[in-house]
Amino acid sequence: MEVPAPSPGPGEILVRVAGCGLCRSDLSMRQLPQAIGARLGWRMPFTLGHETAGWVAGVGAGVTGVREGDAVALVSPTSCGTCAHCLRGQDNCCPAGATGRGYGRDGGLADYVLVDSVRALLPLGDLDPRTAGPLTDAGATAYHAVRRALPRIVPGGTVAVVGAGGLGAFAVQFLRALTAARVVAVDTNPDRLAYATDFGAHDTQSAVDGLRSLDAVLDFVGTDETIAAGVAAVRAGGAFGLVGSAGGRLEKSWFGALPRDGEVYTFQGSTIADARDVVSLAAAGQVRVEVEQYPFEEVADAYAAVAAGTLKSRAVVLLS
Repeated sequence: MEVPAPSPGPGEILVRVAGCGLCRSDLSMRQLPQAIGARLGWRMPFTLGHETAGWVAGVGAGVTGVREGDAVALVSPTSCGTCAHCLRGQDNCCPAGATGRGYGRDGGLADYVLVDSVRALLPLGDLDPRTAGPLTDAGATAYHAVRRALPRIVPGGTVAVVGAGGLGAFAVQFLRALTAARVVAVDTNPDRLAYATDFGAHDTQSAVDGLRSLDAVLDFVGTDETIAAGVAAVRAGGAFGLVGSAGGRLEKSWFGALPRDGEVYTFQGSTIADARDVVSLAAAGQVRVEVEQYPFEEVADAYAAVAAGTLKSRAVVLLS
């Protein structure tokens, strides 16, 4: 569709998009019945894209701290900034997060995107905005999972990353940068295991079976099988983090099934602080952003690759 370029009103910022990452959740949103979207408060139709980076192209009245031409990425989840969750730094729990850029409002798969607050901008410095978008969602989500587990990970311990795709590869890098643990990547795809090794995994294997007494298991798949095996592999006092959204369940009594005095957690998204830390790690060269680039004219091919699961890294659609 051809639509008019938006204009920034008071407090708003207009961003010229350089690149926008694609996510598997986009596939679900493309098939979502409009009635469900309406219940979520979504404006239908809307432009997809929640892993966005580019350059400031205009600012509305009252905006300070940024200027035209600045390279920025956009915080992926939406938050109000004023509720109790936001004030505690838990903005990923904000009730306003049900609607945002790329999910209910126009997102980054367009030449321009409108941002409603400067708090949603992440200065990129020398990072390339054409490929930085995945840092804001895939990167920040993986970082949030690792950060939650850090108090349970001891020097010389072992952590398993289940699912060595785009998010899992980020998690491997964060674990190597932030811990002194042995990192084991688990995936049924040999190519992805090789990919995880390139990003720093100490060991790889095709299943969690055989792993025991782990400080933490970070599950980026989320099937019945990975959840059951992952929880069973965690030592007493360890952590199991469920990130994958395959819809799996743990169909066991909690007694004897969960790690004694351990932590089992799940979440959706990440915080603004997470995204800032990830950008800082990337700027310092401690995290690599690997993407497969597509011109905007080939966005259908990019989504087909996402749906088929043939991508090793994240797909990014280039708009500038």
